[in-house]
Amino acid sequence: MTGLLEQYGYLAIVALVFVESFGVPAPGQTIIIVGAAYASHGHLDVVAVGLCAFVAAVVGDCVGYLIGRYGGHRLVLRFGRYVRLTRDRLMRVERFMARHGPRIVAVARFVDGLRQLNGVVAGTVELPWRRFLLFNAIGAALWVGVWATAGYLAGDRLDDIFAAAFRYQWLSLAVLLVLGGGYAVLHVRRRRARTRQETG
Repeated sequence: MTGLLEQYGYLAIVALVFVESFGVPAPGQTIIIVGAAYASHGHLDVVAVGLCAFVAAVVGDCVGYLIGRYGGHRLVLRFGRYVRLTRDRLMRVERFMARHGPRIVAVARFVDGLRQLNGVVAGTVELPWRRFLLFNAIGAALWVGVWATAGYLAGDRLDDIFAAAFRYQWLSLAVLLVLGGGYAVLHVRRRRARTRQETG
């Protein structure tokens, strides 16, 4: 990372964060942390690091959204049957994203795996563009702000930051799973209650 920053500077941050944001495996989060730590030694400007990362994250996620919006839905309907994703199930996912999608877009930045496919999934389920863009920007600002600040304050203690990032990532994933499970249980109970009322 340091070699990339020495050779390419802010361009390295823009490139890695940008491609990671629409699904390409790249150390986008790592380059933000290292870039901010590098800035703490006076080699870069931490505000510029944050701005470059923010713009690259938002634009990259928008590219992912467009990929999902204009190609993903058709592909899911075509190949979804191989993983038991029927049209009816896709419609349920779309309704879920319509209600909770923006919040997921914002939180997904902090979870490895979700971060890379966030925009593609939002585009595939046709989350409204303006809402996606707003929460995409909010999520990117929080994500970049947290890791740029952490990297800048850490300085040479990057190992501690990476360890914390790993723990936080799994904590975020656990929270999302609990929330998703809770929503699923609530949905099933409401559906059963409606069924009883209709048959009763």
